[in-house]
Amino acid sequence: MSNDFRSGFIAVLGRPNVGKSTLVNSLIGRKISIISPKPQTTRNQIKGIYTTESEQIIFIDTPGIHKPRHQLGEFMNREAFATLSDADLILYIIDGTAAYGSGEQFVIERLKKTDVPVILTVNKIDLIKDKNRLLENIVRFTKAYEFSEVYYVSALRGDNLEKLRGALVKRMPTGPKYYPGDTYSDRPESFIIAEIIREKALTLTKEEVPHSLAVVTESIGPAADNPHLLEIRATVYVERPSQKKIIIGAGGKMLKQIGTAARKEIVMLFGQKIYLDLWVKVESDWRNKKRELRRLGYFLEN
Repeated sequence: MSNDFRSGFIAVLGRPNVGKSTLVNSLIGRKISIISPKPQTTRNQIKGIYTTESEQIIFIDTPGIHKPRHQLGEFMNREAFATLSDADLILYIIDGTAAYGSGEQFVIERLKKTDVPVILTVNKIDLIKDKNRLLENIVRFTKAYEFSEVYYVSALRGDNLEKLRGALVKRMPTGPKYYPGDTYSDRPESFIIAEIIREKALTLTKEEVPHSLAVVTESIGPAADNPHLLEIRATVYVERPSQKKIIIGAGGKMLKQIGTAARKEIVMLFGQKIYLDLWVKVESDWRNKKRELRRLGYFLEN
């Protein structure tokens, strides 16, 4: 490794549904974080690692910052803000089609408490219809906070991502390679599997289910009668019996669709045949129970 190798950590921050996970996936060039049209899809910090011969950037994808209504929401906000002090750079992502409001002001007030440089990244420019209104909106952001730079991108379409990535590399300090070159995420396979299943459930189910849904990978291992077949058992948790009925669907149709969609993606992850055994359980009000939140993978302070 050369003496001018650059490496560093970038916290990706923003309100729900502004495209943080899509941007991280696009910058890295592979899927690290799950995405869905439902807000607050990302619940944990997830590190996505971009490595070349001359640099390594660790992107820290964070939950969308929002007004919490339960213990899970408070955990998600803490996860997002906890990244700021250890980052070399902050990417503050905003939706270019949305107006500046109290939620953005809340984030900016928190940014004022850190000395880490912040790049304002305006996403979804492919959806902009009124450029004058966009510029007026950005003026409000830049008056509220002194950003190091401003970039306009489309994470979905790829507009200006090379330019943004180049700017990020230039801002990284010289440093070590923190992860092996073939590592793309800091999360274990069990977490990634659970997230894939949750993504498919979010995509296929109705509005009343998403925020009440969690997934735990119970076991991963070769089948007893076929070492070339990988058996995965996972449980989908919901808060109400009515939600369980939605996830299972008439005659088990919805659960089968979720399993089929998830299995296709997990097969690509492992490169072998998969048997996915999905179960659905009700855990009443789990989002407000610290014991259940810990068990389901959301590690809270005592």
